[in-house]
Amino acid sequence: MLHPIFHLIATQPQLLGNHAQAYSELIGTELAVQSAAWIRRALLGAATVCLLGVAVVLAGVALMLWVTPMNALPSATLWVLALVPAVPAVMAAVCGVILFNVRTEPAFAELRRQAQADIALLRSLPT
Repeated sequence: MLHPIFHLIATQPQLLGNHAQAYSELIGTELAVQSAAWIRRALLGAATVCLLGVAVVLAGVALMLWVTPMNALPSATLWVLALVPAVPAVMAAVCGVILFNVRTEPAFAELRRQAQADIALLRSLPT
């Protein structure tokens, strides 16, 4: 006697086509979700690195201005020398915290669950 799956394929092949179409839609959805997560992580990483670079350059400029003779700079502008590089540094820290604290589901987890459910169903069929 044939396995019930072969009987189902022979008598109702549209069910196999529908099942394959559902799998392809699931793969497309999973790819869209994962690519969006990868793009978000890449953008956050790039923003973190760029903002850190800007903060370092501005800190270097502020340091060069600070070591100039003090009569060249008014004393009221010294806080600006610290504040200007601090803004992109804080923004880089925020981007970095967001980047490393975002927890995503493993890639194609729903596809794995669906495949495992299908395999369990096939194993439960009588032979």
